[in-house]
Amino acid sequence: MAIIEPPRRDSVHPQQTKTYSSSLRFWHWANAIVITGSLLTVAVNSTVLNGWPTLMFVQDKLKQSGVTVTEKQARELTIGLRDRVWDVHVYFGYCLAALLLFRLIAEFFEVADQKLMRKIKSAYAQYKSGQNMLIARHELVVKTMYAMLYLVLIIMAVTGLCLAFEDDVPFLKSIHAIKEVHGFCMYLVLLFIGVHIIGVFLAERKDSKGIVSDMINGGKN
Repeated sequence: MAIIEPPRRDSVHPQQTKTYSSSLRFWHWANAIVITGSLLTVAVNSTVLNGWPTLMFVQDKLKQSGVTVTEKQARELTIGLRDRVWDVHVYFGYCLAALLLFRLIAEFFEVADQKLMRKIKSAYAQYKSGQNMLIARHELVVKTMYAMLYLVLIIMAVTGLCLAFEDDVPFLKSIHAIKEVHGFCMYLVLLFIGVHIIGVFLAERKDSKGIVSDMINGGKN
């Protein structure tokens, strides 16, 4: 389990605490909020607004208010509510796409030792040279996982935008795999979130205590 713990120390200079730029910290927390909101909309439509119990609940509540509706009318009402929730999901998707664009642009303006690919290459070089081997391997695994997350989020954002605009671009409707890929990416993101939370929890309990506050205040040596 230790391999998934985000390292607090720099692999090149183990005596130093890693620092995080303001743009990266903003992206991290804003992305966490957007992804959480997006996943909640999926959860609501998959549970609260899905299935026969929900249909019966709507009929019963309306009946208590003196309004009698048929099963078809109750179903249409439920579908309407689901569509409203999906509209919110789409808005979260737009925010996710905007944040990814922000992250890609910000990467070009990061100082050299803060760039993700630079960190991966540096950790790999450290590992191959045998210097700080354990720390370098740890850093390499964690940063590679982050790079994979970025790739998954990009795929999710692109497929989500395709689904959002498929009514305006008929060609997109013929690509049935888009929805499946989008849904599969969601499960990969959930997996990463679980691994990340466990890793941060373990890191806070061991020698990387303070890693969460570092992502808030930027990290201090």
